[in-house]
Amino acid sequence: MGDMSNSDFYAKNQRNEGANHAAGFGCSLMELRSLMELRGTEAVVKLQEDYGGVEGLCKRLQTSPTEGLTGAQGDLDKRKEEFGKNLIPPKKPKTFLQLVWEALQDVTLIILEVAALISLGLSFYHPPGETSGESCGSVSGGVEDEGEAEAGWIEGAAILLSVVCVVLVTAFNDWSKEKQFRGLQSRIEQEQKFQVVRGSQVIQLPVSDILVGDIAQIKYGDLLPADGVLIQGNDLKIDESSLTGESDHVKKAADKDPMLLSGTHVMEGSGRMVVTAVGVNSQTGIIFTLLGAGVEEEEKKEKKVKKQDGAAAMEMQPLKSAEGGEEEKERKKVSIPKKEKSVLQGKLTKLAVQIGKAGLLMSAITVIILVLYFAIDAFVIQKRPWLPECTPIYIQYFVKFFIIGVTVLVVAVPEGLPLAVTISLAYSVKKMMKDNNLVRHLDACETMGNATAICSDKTGTLTTNRMTAVQCYIGDVHYKEIPEPGVLPPKSLDLLVNSISINSAYTTKILPPDKEGGLPKQVGNKTECGLLGLVLDLKRDYQPIRNQIPEEKLYKVYTFNSVRKSMSTVIKLADGSFRMYSKGASEIVLKKCSHILNEVGEPRVFRPRDKDEMVKKVIEPMACDGLRTICVAYRDFSSDPEPNWDDENNILSNLTAICVVGIEDPVRPEVPDAIRKCQRAGITVRMVTGDNINTARAIAIKCGIIHPGEDFLCIDGKEFNRRIRNEKGEVEQERIDKVWPKLRVLARSSPTDKHTLVKGIIDSTMVEQRQVVAVTGDGTNDGPALKKADVGFAMGIAGTDVAKEASDIILTDDNFSSIVKAVMWGRNVYDSISKFLQFQLTVNVVAVIVAFTGACITQDSPLKAVQMLWVNLIMDTFASLALATEPPTESLLKRKPYGRNKPLISSTMTKNILGHGVYQLIIIFLLLFIGEQIFDIDSGRNAPLHAPPSEHYTIIFNTFVMMQLFNEINARKIHGERNVFEGIFRNPIFCSIVFGTFAVQIIIVQFGGKPFSCQPLDLEKWMWCVFLGLGELVWGQVIATIPNSKLRFLRRAGQLSQKDEHPEEDVNEENEEIDHAERELRRGQILWFRGLNRIQTQIEVVNTFKSGTSFQGAGALRRQSSTTSQNQDVTNVSSPSHVSLSNALSSPTSAAAPSTGQC
Repeated sequence: MGDMSNSDFYAKNQRNEGANHAAGFGCSLMELRSLMELRGTEAVVKLQEDYGGVEGLCKRLQTSPTEGLTGAQGDLDKRKEEFGKNLIPPKKPKTFLQLVWEALQDVTLIILEVAALISLGLSFYHPPGETSGESCGSVSGGVEDEGEAEAGWIEGAAILLSVVCVVLVTAFNDWSKEKQFRGLQSRIEQEQKFQVVRGSQVIQLPVSDILVGDIAQIKYGDLLPADGVLIQGNDLKIDESSLTGESDHVKKAADKDPMLLSGTHVMEGSGRMVVTAVGVNSQTGIIFTLLGAGVEEEEKKEKKVKKQDGAAAMEMQPLKSAEGGEEEKERKKVSIPKKEKSVLQGKLTKLAVQIGKAGLLMSAITVIILVLYFAIDAFVIQKRPWLPECTPIYIQYFVKFFIIGVTVLVVAVPEGLPLAVTISLAYSVKKMMKDNNLVRHLDACETMGNATAICSDKTGTLTTNRMTAVQCYIGDVHYKEIPEPGVLPPKSLDLLVNSISINSAYTTKILPPDKEGGLPKQVGNKTECGLLGLVLDLKRDYQPIRNQIPEEKLYKVYTFNSVRKSMSTVIKLADGSFRMYSKGASEIVLKKCSHILNEVGEPRVFRPRDKDEMVKKVIEPMACDGLRTICVAYRDFSSDPEPNWDDENNILSNLTAICVVGIEDPVRPEVPDAIRKCQRAGITVRMVTGDNINTARAIAIKCGIIHPGEDFLCIDGKEFNRRIRNEKGEVEQERIDKVWPKLRVLARSSPTDKHTLVKGIIDSTMVEQRQVVAVTGDGTNDGPALKKADVGFAMGIAGTDVAKEASDIILTDDNFSSIVKAVMWGRNVYDSISKFLQFQLTVNVVAVIVAFTGACITQDSPLKAVQMLWVNLIMDTFASLALATEPPTESLLKRKPYGRNKPLISSTMTKNILGHGVYQLIIIFLLLFIGEQIFDIDSGRNAPLHAPPSEHYTIIFNTFVMMQLFNEINARKIHGERNVFEGIFRNPIFCSIVFGTFAVQIIIVQFGGKPFSCQPLDLEKWMWCVFLGLGELVWGQVIATIPNSKLRFLRRAGQLSQKDEHPEEDVNEENEEIDHAERELRRGQILWFRGLNRIQTQIEVVNTFKSGTSFQGAGALRRQSSTTSQNQDVTNVSSPSHVSLSNALSSPTSAAAPSTGQC
């Protein structure tokens, strides 16, 4: 079905309509679809009348509400056939030809193509009559020689050919990038599994395998993968904002509103549902299809492809598509309002604009000088009249000058930059997979290298998340290890075992170990697993108790959430009275206790004085050992009158405490080392946890986050809020600024506290560098903090779907030390780009100056257009491959983060660029002006129009390339290290590219002939060329000895000044302040951005769709698309962080788009 278009799909379903009942299912696809469109009581009535309630619906779908589908293959295939699979067909990837077409849009390439075509056309034109040759004088130079005149077309053809090469390489890179994205995306999707019941076994199924009729178990934090009807639910609340735009959570109950829709989030509670619609028939799928159809119509109207709509469609599609490539990416990017450009992008944008302007200037001057020189020489000095028949020859000269000018431009613009960034990021992302980092947004990888603070969860990230009960307090005795069951009062023991078995999610289990002698497997909530482990340690079993009271018989469940911090379950006893079991954070539950079981298991009064003593004698000592303390309690209610279960405050009071359990969650062995590395690398690690302050402090000391005797803060959420809020209860930035620099542990924190802290650190202006904050999170409530952070890490194992959706990177092993690897890779990306820049700029400076001065002095560029294009190809494409794939080393973690304000090109790099530039220019000008005397050959200067290639110019070209090759090795180090060969063999790509380029160069020089303007050289001349190239390595050592302090004057290149960051204040103003680089753009430099914005790997942001958009957004989107098409040029290459650019250019009419500052 994946490859069928939606319309075919519907047609097929219509035909099946009649067959459906015959196939044995009691309801057709269309009936189910219309059922799912109802809400609330309407839906309940319809279910009762037409289907006989949920049970009737299950019967018709041939499934059992408790045992699920049988799982027989035949049955499953039949369901796929009837009701479809849970896939939404993805948007087709761009074909290779489309990518070629996109690469051809590059303005510089178009100019070159036009020039080459004119040159081609003119070379076939021969002026009539014999006399014209003489009358046009020496200008026509070598045209008399018949053979040469014939070869005039070669240069034009060669330029065209090299353009084709550049285009193919670019297109191939884009294509492989897209392919990698799709691979990555499908990897993310395979990770998403869901719990369903099949053959009375609870199994984890990939989301795409869920079928109509499946019984799915839903719990807090799930993203619903399909539409369904609730069979039984406990305290279930759903966030339907992704479909309805209403931000309030909707209560769901089997008798009030049983309809559950795909793409919505479970915010509280748990339950079971029967799946009634999957894939394109689910509510999300239907919307996606409508949008998809809309896109096609739009495309017919205007032939311009709008990625916007596709991405918007995806926004409405939390259901995973088969292999939802880029648009999936776009959809995810959409909901995350990133505040500003990533550090690297901001710097590169500015740099590219600077280089582009310089290049444009140089090429214009070159052309003007060449034309003037020629005109003055021919018509003023030699006083020659302009003859009509000579016009083509003159024009041919002008075209030749124009081509030289364009070539200067081509070499000046580093279009390899976006390529280097892309390759480096894609390579890193691929390798980071092996380090358990699944990167969802490419730029997160690079931002991570600049991180200055990490706010980490405790449970599962710093600790192993294998909870074991190690201490307990029962019957007035504090046991330091788990006692024998015989020692405990039998009444207390029974109550304890019953309470734990019933008052925990029935999905939480302890299974036998996979391997002999391994630890038992913990499934579900880890804290509950620790308590169930306690039951097993007390030689009892929880399963028989659960079988006796199955989930359906639970009278009322108050599920755990971050406000209650406790969970309670009510059961009806045989005599009609009720008993409620409760468990939760000890200081919270004990506050609600009025009695406690004594040494014989009878309740005695529990006074506030006793509570304080208990906290001092039991809870604090446990917490100081790093244990999490859980209190288990119960309360009995009479059946007459029945209590008001909705009045939570009264229900959850007057409890009787049974016991307090100390649960240990050991620190992961590799964490202390990882935290040491972070601190050495200039990154502050802060622990933000929901645990009690003593536990948190004990763990923080074990991890090395805090060291005794240091000046730091460990506070809990209450104290934190007291310090940062003013009298009115508003958060004040200057108050936060007093707290965060010393804060290391924030305990008992709510999700809001976490968000406030992250926002406070990011917005802080008290340090000169803006802080770059990474956050880890696993729960649904961590979503806001994950989105707010510069980089959000979600846990792959313990994380809920909501957290993963909000994150940038998923840690597939939930391990803190993987974050350190991410930092290393991020810094490596930044360094790779710097290496490439250092190399590229040296080439650019030298090539431009040589072409410019050569043209001005000798009327002809020593480096021909085709040669320049070849140099451009090695320097851009190959070098970006070679330098961008350097593997990271531990030494990257030994320096502080660069920060936003440090220039992209450091003073060491400036020194290297200038130093090597000077060496190369000296050598080339020596060869150009006295080369013929050194090598005793004919001079190649002042050659006529179609003269054969000279050995002289071939030596210059060859030496130039050799110097670049050896300088490429120098470029491997950017911090002034002496040993440039260190670790060179760890990078096979680098070695093969250097040797490959050398081999191709030999072929070009020896056999390139006329197209490459090369004359074959003998061995001695080759040796000289290589020798001059080797001089680069020696010269590199000389440069390394010059101290940087002598080079104060060149500090500013590529620096991101303060005003380039988005001003925070006018975030919401419609006529946004346009930042510096964008002001340049308005003056027509959009073309430099073409290449640059490929960096963002064509992930666009649809402004209209914000994280919780309503469906009406689609209308706004349509309206906006007309504006968009006018700026297609810009928008198409725009990226999340460059949304501001498209807004700025899209005239006031695009008021539909939210203002820049938010993106």
